[in-house]
Amino acid sequence: MTSDDDLTRGADLGLLSPMGSAWEDTGDLAVLRAMLDAEVALIRARATLGLAPPEAAAAVERAALVELFDLPDLIRRSRSGGNPVIPLVEDLRAAVAVGEHASHVHRGATSQDILDSALMLVSHRALGPVLTDLRTLATMFAGLAAEHRDTPMAARTLTQQAVPTTFGLKAAGWRKLTLDAHARAHAVRLALPGQLGGPAGTLEEPHGLAVAARFCAALGLAEPVLPWHVLRTPVADLANALAFAAGALGKFAADVLVLSRTEIGELSEGVGGGSSSMPHKHNPVRATMIAAAARQVPALAAVLYGSLAAEDERPAGAWHAEWQPLRTALRLVAGAARDAVELAGDLRVHAERMHANLTVHGGTGAAGALVDRALKEE
Repeated sequence: MTSDDDLTRGADLGLLSPMGSAWEDTGDLAVLRAMLDAEVALIRARATLGLAPPEAAAAVERAALVELFDLPDLIRRSRSGGNPVIPLVEDLRAAVAVGEHASHVHRGATSQDILDSALMLVSHRALGPVLTDLRTLATMFAGLAAEHRDTPMAARTLTQQAVPTTFGLKAAGWRKLTLDAHARAHAVRLALPGQLGGPAGTLEEPHGLAVAARFCAALGLAEPVLPWHVLRTPVADLANALAFAAGALGKFAADVLVLSRTEIGELSEGVGGGSSSMPHKHNPVRATMIAAAARQVPALAAVLYGSLAAEDERPAGAWHAEWQPLRTALRLVAGAARDAVELAGDLRVHAERMHANLTVHGGTGAAGALVDRALKEE
């Protein structure tokens, strides 16, 4: 029911966000798919406990196909209730058709249960490729560190040459940050929880704890100790992991941007970008995009952290403020990770310029030994 024209007319397709990625994993269709997955998981969980007829669960599963829903219409109707779950449930019940079966749709859940679970599912799916890229990047940095273990260059502090170091040690530092980012993102992905608390977080429906356990298992999400309608630890932890990853990737980009300056020339992007007015320029575009992402994600994380201060048992505004910043942060980190892999793969190291630029004298200290120790970390 949703045509390409409907989706592109007036839509934000990323024209002003070339540093983003994971659009298919985080777009409106992906969120719709995840909400439908949550509704199917809910009725399946209830059916396994005898709380809903198996026929009703099968009917909901048949009806819960993304292509059967009018996304632009859902978006328009979401405004009246303040979230997209309300019109989605209306349409899903209508699609099930049989009155008795339709009455089991969304039973025991509230809108926040479905959307929270859907966004955790979207995050889980989007983080998969990010983790792959971070692991690939760490391997590439390990290769650079080993190859250039003893390649001398100037260490710069407060913008000035300080003492000699090695490029291998700089690459080992990039690898360390990347491994730290991978560890945080991996841990938070494993802990992403489903949400099923009912209207006020009391699981008032019969066998609520058992339904919640089966619901989370069906989605492949962790089962929380308590409903987290206003206990936003999962969102804060996710924000932290995304902000750290963006910063770790941003450090790599910042070094490339400095060292690729014309007057320094110690690094360059193998595939740089051009200029609309200066055709002689070879701009470090990938590093620029990573740096842009790294500057945005911490601000988005601050919004997500702000939702910790949520009133009552379900909040007005705090929860709603999370949705778009979370999605944007996922896109930016995914794009930065992908750009970083491409940048590292095409990076040109100009060892002769590193040596020529050295204006300070002396040895490189324990740089080589530090590289050796760093490369033992997995």
